[in-house]
Amino acid sequence: MKYEPIIGLEVHVQLNTASKIFCGCSTRFGAGPNTQTCPVCSGLPGGLPVLNSEALKKVVLAGLALGCEISGNSTFDRKNYFYPDLPKAYQISQFYRPICLGGYIELPSGGPPGQPMRRIGLTRIHLEEDAGKSIHSEDPEHPISYVDFNRSGVPLIEIVSEPDIRTSDEAYGYLQRLKSIMKYLNVSDCNMEEGSLRCDVNISLREKGSEKFGEKVELKNLNSFRSVKMAIDYEIDRQAKLLAAKERIVQETRLWDSRRAMTFAMRSKEEARDYRYFPDPDLPPIHLDEKYIEDCRLALPELPDRKKARFMEEYSLSEQDAEVLTSARELADYFEMTVSRGAVPRRASNWIQSELLSRLDDVDRIGAFIVTPEKLAALLSLIEDNTISGKIAKAVFGEMAESGADAETIIREKGLRQVTDSSEIGQIADRIIVANPCSVADYIHGKEKALKFLVGQVMKESRGKANPRMTNEILLEKLSRLQRLNEGGR
Repeated sequence: MKYEPIIGLEVHVQLNTASKIFCGCSTRFGAGPNTQTCPVCSGLPGGLPVLNSEALKKVVLAGLALGCEISGNSTFDRKNYFYPDLPKAYQISQFYRPICLGGYIELPSGGPPGQPMRRIGLTRIHLEEDAGKSIHSEDPEHPISYVDFNRSGVPLIEIVSEPDIRTSDEAYGYLQRLKSIMKYLNVSDCNMEEGSLRCDVNISLREKGSEKFGEKVELKNLNSFRSVKMAIDYEIDRQAKLLAAKERIVQETRLWDSRRAMTFAMRSKEEARDYRYFPDPDLPPIHLDEKYIEDCRLALPELPDRKKARFMEEYSLSEQDAEVLTSARELADYFEMTVSRGAVPRRASNWIQSELLSRLDDVDRIGAFIVTPEKLAALLSLIEDNTISGKIAKAVFGEMAESGADAETIIREKGLRQVTDSSEIGQIADRIIVANPCSVADYIHGKEKALKFLVGQVMKESRGKANPRMTNEILLEKLSRLQRLNEGGR
């Protein structure tokens, strides 16, 4: 393409505090409309805000985890605009002196393993309050709008990236990485369906080699990472066609329509001056000393990169396996709990990635998965001691995922215990050899694939219960004897 996309993301992360940022109202999701409000968050005269100390701690944790400089002195400002779901007609935010500056998120470069990570810079992270929620009827005959102020005043952090992203895949990877880190920190549940993580995209195009930015378009109404990726791809194509036709890109805000898979104009894009920012007179400046910041640093959990390196060293996992297992805190915890119950790390890793993840729509829900780490570890131990084969174990796991029963119960009730009696396997092998003279002859004449066929026939007759290693050895011995007899009779 002739043009280079310049992409920046503004991500709003709802902090998982019990109460709102400037009052004591609950932040619980799903309560009845307008039941979690007070004079402060509904903007009534005389309601004075008081900063939630837990929200302050969480934004500092996020800043430290993302390599930001934590400001010892920051302030709150009023962002003025009128909208029905903004009861005060201004939003308390941080414009002039945000609490976190700089920082970065690192992504795989896309090159061979061992290549340096690609760094996406951050401009800032700041605290702010959320607005309420507008609800519009879908009946064209009775167009009615409602406002629910329960969300008004819920604490948010806004994470603003530098315009360092160049593709929709990078944007997708950035969001996945950011979500993972926020969940490791336990500052948010990052549930996009409930609005706990929201993303706006700023995108422009410029000719390759040019240093000058093009006109910026903001994309809103992006309710999934997939929507972000699709909207960016659509907008790149739309703007490229306009530029190719010598038409002007209008600086505006556009909405993403997921049903039609396209963006459409919402309004002209505001500038900072349109919001008439000024310091909030009701909130004093925030002063953080070095001890507070250092205490927050010591409270940081083991983050994904460090955990990945430890998994590779402690459990001898490949870089790719460790990357997958540490991509979500819940997944990493599930793996370590399985290993702590006696499972061999590499086998546990393989089973979690292949069998378990294929049954989960959302890895964040792994904690509620019916097969607990204890049950998975018990199943894997039965493979290790040759009670069942790997093939039977997969069928047993499927039963466990359906019923929640443990492996031992399923194996006992269905008679799936592996056959390790050499005489029993030998009798089955004899029958298979008699029933398949052509395959036997093929093996005797040097066709190694014939052995695999015969092993498969023994496994089929035993309903997968014959020990595969013993089956292979017994068949080899019997076929070798027949081969010697054949050679002696020539």
